[in-house]
Amino acid sequence: MNENVEKDVLILAIESSCDETAAAVVKNGREVLSNIISSQIALHTLYGGVVPEIASRKHIEKINQVIEAALLEAKVTLQDIDAIGVTYGPGLVGALLVGVAEAKAIAYAAKKPLIGVHHIEGHIAANFIEHEELEPPFFSLVVSGGHTHLVRVVDYGKFEIIGRTRDDAAGEAFDKVARAIGLGYPGGPKIDKVSKEGNPEAITFPRAHVEDAPYDFSFSGVKSAVLNYINGCRMKGETCHQADIAASFQKAVTDVLVANAMHAIEEYQVQQFALAGGVASNSALREAMKKACEERGVKLYYPSPIYCTDNAAMIGAAAYYEYKKGTRHGWDLNAVPNLKLGER
Repeated sequence: MNENVEKDVLILAIESSCDETAAAVVKNGREVLSNIISSQIALHTLYGGVVPEIASRKHIEKINQVIEAALLEAKVTLQDIDAIGVTYGPGLVGALLVGVAEAKAIAYAAKKPLIGVHHIEGHIAANFIEHEELEPPFFSLVVSGGHTHLVRVVDYGKFEIIGRTRDDAAGEAFDKVARAIGLGYPGGPKIDKVSKEGNPEAITFPRAHVEDAPYDFSFSGVKSAVLNYINGCRMKGETCHQADIAASFQKAVTDVLVANAMHAIEEYQVQQFALAGGVASNSALREAMKKACEERGVKLYYPSPIYCTDNAAMIGAAAYYEYKKGTRHGWDLNAVPNLKLGER
């Protein structure tokens, strides 16, 4: 037998940063053996957004079930697992604590290494699952409910943030605008769907550019412009065309995301670019990025929608590369709700 053949590494991963309780078993950072997600969307829709206290309680109810289901579907036992990976930030503190406590308990009882994973690192790593050829260095645009980052992925687990939002994240703006035009929660998928029936050129909403930081984003202005437009319609007794507002708003956000990404591609001479995060499943953003990247001869990657939204498979992929690097966390690992990318 060849002694140089590397043993497969199996990671049991846990994700509970917001309103999805998820567990997965990932082999060698790229192969998903199971990916179980218990979503709370129907519950939080009643309140028009995520209620942190309810999210935490639901995680406590569901976490053992999703972990058992993940092991069962992967046809492995805890003894077969090499390490436990868990999201420890950023996110809702109560929600994160449930996953972290569970991961620590399992790692302690099963005598397995514990690896805390940054949630955004997980989103970026989601691209490794379906794109075997993708390896650092590359650039990534992370667009989610809580984050909008333009990131230089220098190596596995090594990042340089070159642009970030100064106020609202893109996904946050989608949720707020969706609520204002009567679509409800979750905003992103609903605006994407309704926009297909609207005219993206119907209303001109502002595209903000930050003067002293060409890669930074700002979405509070476009959100306010939409709210002002709706109020103006109501005051004048005019009809607000929901689909036109949605499509025009979506185009304004997409234009800024793509423009900043293309600026970085040209400036840094990027050959590979990856979309990541929940908003990466937005069809208008994918199409616009695809077109802009093709024009510049840049290879664009993005995950399937199931790996764009919060899931544990992406955490398992990130945990694998941290494991290979020698990252290990002790029993003092804690939830860090405002954890910055690149921090340990």
